[in-house]
Amino acid sequence: MLPKYLKPFHIENENLIRIGPKLDGGYVLDKRTIPLTEKIITCGLNDDWEFEKNFLKIKPNCEIIAYDHTVNRQFWIDRFKKDIVHFFLFKKLRLRKIISIFKYYDYSNFFKSRNKHHQLKISNKNIENKEITLDKILHNYDNLILKIDIEGDEYNILNQILDNSKKINSLLIEFHDIQKNIHLIKDFIDQSNDLKLIHIHGNNYTCANIHEDPNVIELTFTNIKKINFEQKTTKKNYPINGLDYKNRHRKNEFILNFQD
Repeated sequence: MLPKYLKPFHIENENLIRIGPKLDGGYVLDKRTIPLTEKIITCGLNDDWEFEKNFLKIKPNCEIIAYDHTVNRQFWIDRFKKDIVHFFLFKKLRLRKIISIFKYYDYSNFFKSRNKHHQLKISNKNIENKEITLDKILHNYDNLILKIDIEGDEYNILNQILDNSKKINSLLIEFHDIQKNIHLIKDFIDQSNDLKLIHIHGNNYTCANIHEDPNVIELTFTNIKKINFEQKTTKKNYPINGLDYKNRHRKNEFILNFQD
């Protein structure tokens, strides 16, 4: 069972919205923060910007700024080679792989002019042309959605998130290897005065631990100073029908249970 502090505060379902695909890459947030949002800062991009694309359909004047040092020229070369091999080996997946092969063109089209992708690693250091801190990224920004999926490095920037929490309308963050880092998650939640947990989802790409809990969780925090908020623990069951979907179709969804 998950610890009690991972049970979200109550938000009426009518105020919750899923943005992005009904699989990996979709996120649930409080839709009341959408009109307030001027920018999305995405830390960790890989080959998925569906959330950002769908958000712009709702709020076209929003600006997307992404950071991911791994998405570079070699990334696209390796991906192209892999997709070509899969195209010839797996006949049933050919249509999907044709679309995948041309993913780079979607990337190039999306991240031009207003939207930007910087090939920098998010860290606690400012190393020119290599690494950048969240403090520096958010220095001149306000009213933003911060989306973080950086494969375990999220634990290195939690203090920076807290320091900039007043600027953040919604925080969408994926925590990895939660069993060995659960104390860091607890400290973050305990210290967060502005950002409160409103949604949780177990990512089923990874295996469960011995207690049948997920090793990776997706959390949504909302800035309680930006909306009408009552600090009442939810009675919802997770996943929420109609809002939550499997990250991976072929594996069972995690049914989340919390300690009393």
